[in-house]
Amino acid sequence: MAKRQNNAIGQCGVLALALGLVVASCAPGTLQLGSRSLGWPTGNDAAPPPSQTMPMPTAKGEVFGRGPVPVSLLLPLSGDRSLADIGRSLANASKLAIAFVEANPNIAENITITLRDTGDSVAGATNAANAALAGGARLIIGPLRGDQVAAAGAVARSAGVPLIGFSTNGQAAGGGVYLLSVLPEMEMKRAISYLKAEGRRGLAGAFPATPYGEALATAFRQQAIAAGFAPGPVYTFSDASEAAQIVAQAKSQIDRGMIDAFFIPERTSAPAFAQALASAGVTNDMVQIVGSADWAGDATILGAPGLNGALYPAIDEAGSNAIAADYAARFNARPHPLATIAYTATILANVNTLSLATPPYNPSLLTSPAGFNGRDGQFRFLSNGRAEYALVMKRIGGGAATTVDGPKL
Repeated sequence: MAKRQNNAIGQCGVLALALGLVVASCAPGTLQLGSRSLGWPTGNDAAPPPSQTMPMPTAKGEVFGRGPVPVSLLLPLSGDRSLADIGRSLANASKLAIAFVEANPNIAENITITLRDTGDSVAGATNAANAALAGGARLIIGPLRGDQVAAAGAVARSAGVPLIGFSTNGQAAGGGVYLLSVLPEMEMKRAISYLKAEGRRGLAGAFPATPYGEALATAFRQQAIAAGFAPGPVYTFSDASEAAQIVAQAKSQIDRGMIDAFFIPERTSAPAFAQALASAGVTNDMVQIVGSADWAGDATILGAPGLNGALYPAIDEAGSNAIAADYAARFNARPHPLATIAYTATILANVNTLSLATPPYNPSLLTSPAGFNGRDGQFRFLSNGRAEYALVMKRIGGGAATTVDGPKL
């Protein structure tokens, strides 16, 4: 039976979770994406070896899907093990999305995806992007790492082919390069808007002295001013051992009520700052602690006594939960937390109004203010190539995090 031409995600919707600024490998089983150290399970829950998850692609690339519009998916499948494991999980998620399309009689099969390996280098991303264009790709999805997105984006831009990358380095966006990721300014905008509605008056923040920390600090300043707050103190630190010193500097303003919300977005240092605040006699009634999406699912964060009552913005996990069972059944593993991004990008690429347009995936359609619905909720691309997501606000309590405000852009 012929399939009806219906959109899989349609207008008014968004994608995805958080993806990586500068990506660097860490210890085995982890990947550093900006400030985010994303773990890959080990032991019984470890990802199966490549031969079990998928065959390694040939030089021409592995192909899946049966539609008329060629799309290339660029991911790291070789080289650094941590990066390659994540790349394979994202590739699996893309396959799962194609299977969903193929199994649904109400969704047209519009695209064929060619999977291409970027390896773990900039040169690999450049070569994969060139191969994608030589193969006739009308859209490139990926890569994962920030420097690879910039390299592949330059190739795609020169040919007038749009690219939807997974980096949180906002500098990579623009000129036909779109980032399907939660950027610092979106996290800050959501959290600060919530604090404003809650009647908070003065904001402060402590940020690590790293490129991603600088991006967070810049977003904090900009979004605070946009929300109508007076410029608040911004502290920079090189190590969590500096937390007590920073809290001591802020204490006089806290005591005078000039600071009643304190941002400590870096996950690894947040417990130290919370302890320093508590040791200085700062209670939850005096100051609302605010984190970041990096906090989501972290057992140390959830169990830290000083973070009881803390807030943080996050992706709604309903989409990830929705594909977990199907992913496990097909690939005998848990999907990586970033898998929903590749799933969403694949469904987005298949949308009728985008893939069958003339030309396909043109900017006026990709940047529709109505946006799209993805596995991570509602999202939209801005004209500068950056994405806005509908994030929830969560509060920590009793060793868990509960949603206190639903998804909002």
